[in-house]
Amino acid sequence: MKRRTLILSALAIPAALTACGDKEASTGKYSPIKLGTLSGPHAEIAEIAAKVAAGKGLSVKIVEFSDYGHVNEALNAKDIDCNAFQHKPYLEKAISSKGYRFTALGKTVLFPLGVYSLKIHSKEEIADGMLVTLPADPANLGRALVLLENNGIITLKPGKGIHATSHDVDKNPHNLKFKEVDSAYLGRSLPDVGFAVINGSWAVKSNLSPAKDAFILEDGRSEFANILAVRSEQKDRPEFRLLLESYQSQAVKDFVRDKYKGSIVAAF
Repeated sequence: MKRRTLILSALAIPAALTACGDKEASTGKYSPIKLGTLSGPHAEIAEIAAKVAAGKGLSVKIVEFSDYGHVNEALNAKDIDCNAFQHKPYLEKAISSKGYRFTALGKTVLFPLGVYSLKIHSKEEIADGMLVTLPADPANLGRALVLLENNGIITLKPGKGIHATSHDVDKNPHNLKFKEVDSAYLGRSLPDVGFAVINGSWAVKSNLSPAKDAFILEDGRSEFANILAVRSEQKDRPEFRLLLESYQSQAVKDFVRDKYKGSIVAAF
């Protein structure tokens, strides 16, 4: 886990990012907060949100993690004050399995789940018996299977939806073979499989462009947009309201559009 602090004076922020007349900012009401996120694009987007927040009088320390599992643990242990890295189904699964008392405050961005291959370029080219790698974490595994079902590649058992595993595939006309792999290794699996279903953040880290390289891709209507999460007993803190507003700012929207060119999209 890497830690770095991003504490910016309002004077250092361009006027476009400064909310003049913000009463709470002008009275120094906000306490510094620690935001947990994943390294890479998640952290890059967090930095822009933190700059916007700094322009409104809130200092944000960004704490970077290298894998999904530790971020919610850190929030629960009060090592951080909030996190922004997961979608709501992932959060709900973590709450159910771990007993966390967390609240999702609002949406940030969507890392579209996509289907990638070095061997084929469309679902019509899928061959019988192909090996398919899927994300191993439960929320993204179900999400991947739903994406395949929505595109007519498989059919899941009734009622399974986003909670499905590879054992819940009901109809599999191409007799595909499914292998669950840690998300960090999905991109590396491509030379050895027919195709892989990869989350947008890990696709970017694997030098893939979801907008260009995926032959199936989630769109902006997906229910799997990332959210800002906090401990439930602190959900009404003004710092978190301001941080969410900063994530949902025009500055973040412009950065995501210009930097990622469709590989990541604003979800607000």
